[in-house]
Amino acid sequence: MRIAYKWKLRSRALELGHRTRVMGVLNVTPDSFSDGGLVRTTEEAVERGLQLMEQGADILDIGGESTRPGAKVGAGGLGLAGAVTADEECARILPVIRGLRRMRPEVLISVDTYKVEVARRALEAGAEIVNDVSGMTWDRHMAQMVARAGCGLVMMHTRGIPAEWRDLPREPKIVELVKRDLGELVAAALGAGIARERIVLDPGFGFGKNFEENLPLLARFEEFAELGFPLMAGTSRKSFLGRAAAKRLTEITGEAVQDLPPSQRLGGTLASTAIAVMKGAHIVRVHDVRATIEAIAVVDEMMEAE
Repeated sequence: MRIAYKWKLRSRALELGHRTRVMGVLNVTPDSFSDGGLVRTTEEAVERGLQLMEQGADILDIGGESTRPGAKVGAGGLGLAGAVTADEECARILPVIRGLRRMRPEVLISVDTYKVEVARRALEAGAEIVNDVSGMTWDRHMAQMVARAGCGLVMMHTRGIPAEWRDLPREPKIVELVKRDLGELVAAALGAGIARERIVLDPGFGFGKNFEENLPLLARFEEFAELGFPLMAGTSRKSFLGRAAAKRLTEITGEAVQDLPPSQRLGGTLASTAIAVMKGAHIVRVHDVRATIEAIAVVDEMMEAE
């Protein structure tokens, strides 16, 4: 059974542990790895968010910049030519946050950003959570802002930056590395004045990890509970799922099968998500909300029956 937590957000608290919470992905970007360009206008994005809520999403995670492999990041001295600016990111997401809040005032919104200015303005518009894929390392001002805002925080582990992910050397002790780094991120957050009951940790599947490194993170996911915080898992449509499926299909057919594209990774997503929940994930971040809820309902019921 998972350890129960009460995750303190800006205006409410969310019980974690009794049942798995589902965070629905709402990307307002032209180039995300899986669903870039799916929504092209504010109205379409709001409608998509409402659909995810109707399907059962507990949280909507709204992002205005892709952090796919090779993407250019633009904060904290890491900026590259062509990176999305804070103003551009805000222009994409703030109207969506406000639109969703008008339609469904009770909506629980997370902002997927590593830029302090974007996070601050999103919180002012009604977001309750900052989901920082860099663990607050790409913008050195993020920790102070989060501490002042008193919001929920998801700190993800990332190796390097997207532009260099394809060239990173393999890490043979990836679980130990991620645990150590997450511990250091937590210490920095607490030192900046962020209350521990506001923090959720994510080992960052696919973020600077190759195929061979993602699988141990999943196989040993329960070890991250030793850090003493609620856990989030985001395996949805990640490339290691497509490669695992292609490997098995190649063995079955005897013919080389290419890695499955994101649109064909639902089976792998549901399997990996169920495994993560069985190993202690409190929150799962997914694109396919309804299918995920149907899958993890079985896992939650099984865990309650133990």
